Amino acid sequence: MKCNAKINLGLSITEKRGDGFHNLESIFLPVPWCDIIEIQESEKTIFSSSGIPISGDHTNNLCMKAYHLLARDFVLPPVSIHLEKNIPIGAGLGGGSSDAAFVLKGLNELFRLNLSTERLEQLASMLGSDCPFFVQNKAAFVTGKGELLDMSLKLDLNCYCLLVNPGIHISTKDTYGAIIPQKARFDLREINNLDKMDWQNRVVNDFETALLPNYPELVALRQTLMDLTPFYASMSGSGSSFFAFFKEEPKGYSFKNCTSKVFELNINQ
Repeated sequence: MKCNAKINLGLSITEKRGDGFHNLESIFLPVPWCDIIEIQESEKTIFSSSGIPISGDHTNNLCMKAYHLLARDFVLPPVSIHLEKNIPIGAGLGGGSSDAAFVLKGLNELFRLNLSTERLEQLASMLGSDCPFFVQNKAAFVTGKGELLDMSLKLDLNCYCLLVNPGIHISTKDTYGAIIPQKARFDLREINNLDKMDWQNRVVNDFETALLPNYPELVALRQTLMDLTPFYASMSGSGSSFFAFFKEEPKGYSFKNCTSKVFELNINQ
């Protein structure tokens, strides 16, 4: 199954919480940059991967955590989980969160667990703040740590999206430390009432402001995108990926030492 990434359309860090996390406001949009996961019954539960190398202990991978989380409530047979990793890691695209949520959904379907959407989102929230979004996997206004979803968002967006990853791993923890929480400067739930040509000045990502002074290569990447004259461009999440929206398919661009993709976005809800 394909496990897609997401981008952040605006991101405000509004409050430092007592539990050490931060409250935020953002719009999450699903985008078709995908990992691929295969789940099969097996003699023992194992995890393997290909594509982009994944560091750390595989037994502590989010995919395995998703399996063991379900196994606490259900008698699951052993499975093999193989992840073809294509979404860049530490890139602000939510790849790991997507993988975990899709394992939950895949196991639910494979073993006919009949878990509701609400229950899947509750379980996903135990794995990571961004994970619940990928259960319904549609545009949402997001609050809390990223786990509170408002699917009633009104958004009309039909455009081409150019998504660029410079291969720079950003530590989310370190980046949060550079941000002073403040009230969101614009209510993203009103974005559909805002002319898209005004998005660039009103729809901001607080991480972008915090990161750019320390990463001249990201400043250069952003400028290269802006030179293509999109109607909106921004960093996604805590970086380091950037995206830009165009009315017509962008052509003739070149990004040194970067991975890029162009796709159509058609969101009407």
